[in-house]
Amino acid sequence: MEPQTPSPAPAPGRSRITAPLSGLPDLTGRTAVVTGGAGGLGLATARGLARKGADVLLGVRDTERGEQARRRLIEQDHVRPQQVAIAQLDLLDLASVHRFAAEAARRPLDILVLNAGISSVPLRLSRQGVESQFATNHLGHFALAGRLLDVLGQGTDPRVVTVSSALYKGGVLDVDDLAGAHGYSPGRAYSRSKLANTMFAVELGHRLAESDSPVRSFAAHPGMARTPLHTTYPSAVTRVATAVAARVIGRDPGPAAVAVLTAAASAQVDPRLFWGPAGSRTRPDALGVPFAAVATDRSAARRLWSASVRLTGVDPWG
Repeated sequence: MEPQTPSPAPAPGRSRITAPLSGLPDLTGRTAVVTGGAGGLGLATARGLARKGADVLLGVRDTERGEQARRRLIEQDHVRPQQVAIAQLDLLDLASVHRFAAEAARRPLDILVLNAGISSVPLRLSRQGVESQFATNHLGHFALAGRLLDVLGQGTDPRVVTVSSALYKGGVLDVDDLAGAHGYSPGRAYSRSKLANTMFAVELGHRLAESDSPVRSFAAHPGMARTPLHTTYPSAVTRVATAVAARVIGRDPGPAAVAVLTAAASAQVDPRLFWGPAGSRTRPDALGVPFAAVATDRSAARRLWSASVRLTGVDPWG
């Protein structure tokens, strides 16, 4: 389906929500799925949603680590055992994505947080011949969201939150070279995957609005966060430099997750803006800024969408 209706009005300027978590509603009776929920930003996001009363399904690659995370939520955060469940999810494996989607669709669903990701890893290809960062960070989430849009459409204030990075603005997307055949750089591949995440979130928002869906699409980022994502760089120099930067200016996962939680539940957040933490390192505000032009090119977004449908076999409007 290629929507032909005019694009919505331009997004507003910057918007800042102070103390955003204090204004989140009670989420009791609502269900959220969070990918990458075994640690870092995903676990912090799951914790924040559960504390507001939501039932949470954690998508985890390692179920043993996922069970440990579940126990921490129960024992340390006093989350009720029935509030938190885990299920195996490997976003690089589309068969795993389909199994997880089938499990997630067995219950009502209101919030889908596409958080899991890998960063700056050595070159590896998926079964579809696609570089692993693009395949994991974008294609796996594209397929998962596509499989769950119908059940989300029956939810309460349903939302898809795509976790991206401010580095998307430096990404270059060539849908004809998704295997990295023309030279592979771990850092450039990561930026490209985050550009794809952001373009997907924006284009999904357009398509949902044009089809009169109740589901809304948001994009958010954690800023510089102290998470295990930065420990995978092939270059030792990069690992050390990033670790130093994270110690100096980074936020722990809890504060870093503020904008993601705001996008997932706040009544004040505008889906036409890109949301991230701002200000205090421990109690940040949520700041929404207009998307860069590279993320709002609908012609490029449609090419990405078509390639994603072809590579995953999932067409949300098929």
